[in-house]
Amino acid sequence: IVILVFLLCPGVSSDIVLTQSGPQIKKPGESATLSCTFSGFTLSGSTYYAGWVRQDPGKPLEWLGMIRGDKAYTYYADSVKGRFTVSVDSSSKSYLEMSSLKTEDTAVYYCARDSQ
Repeated sequence: IVILVFLLCPGVSSDIVLTQSGPQIKKPGESATLSCTFSGFTLSGSTYYAGWVRQDPGKPLEWLGMIRGDKAYTYYADSVKGRFTVSVDSSSKSYLEMSSLKTEDTAVYYCARDSQ
């Protein structure tokens, strides 16, 4: 299982920077955690959403989940419910925790923030 992480921040000021964790290689059944650090605005406690999507080569983007900065709302795609968890911490980081990885989880993973 190969996990690559990139960033999406459409329609957002160039002063906003998202910094992601590096690529990972995992075996089926293992777990992985991806992180994304947001700077140029405050995610923690805000009404901005941090989200994660992925793309398997040759396929369209697949939305995985998102969480509001104040942790009031969290949403997941049915395909990852129960295996993937999206979270934020007090230092404006978002995490995608993935458990029980499957070969079909091989993809490029993107961190994103809404343009609100």
